[in-house]
Amino acid sequence: MLAVVAAIVFGIAFLLDLFDAGIGIGMTALIALGLCLLALHQAGIGTASAWRGSWRSRARR
Repeated sequence: MLAVVAAIVFGIAFLLDLFDAGIGIGMTALIALGLCLLALHQAGIGTASAWRGSWRSRARR
């Protein structure tokens, strides 16, 4: 889920840069936010197996 949000943030940053538009927040801040979301995704935060335990192994039993 966090990877999808990061992709949306990167897409918004790309479109704002492409059209030379601004929303009051810098491009560096948007890129840093996207990278932070990707790092959280890679760490396992926001995934079903990270906070529910091994729900896949319980379903097999």
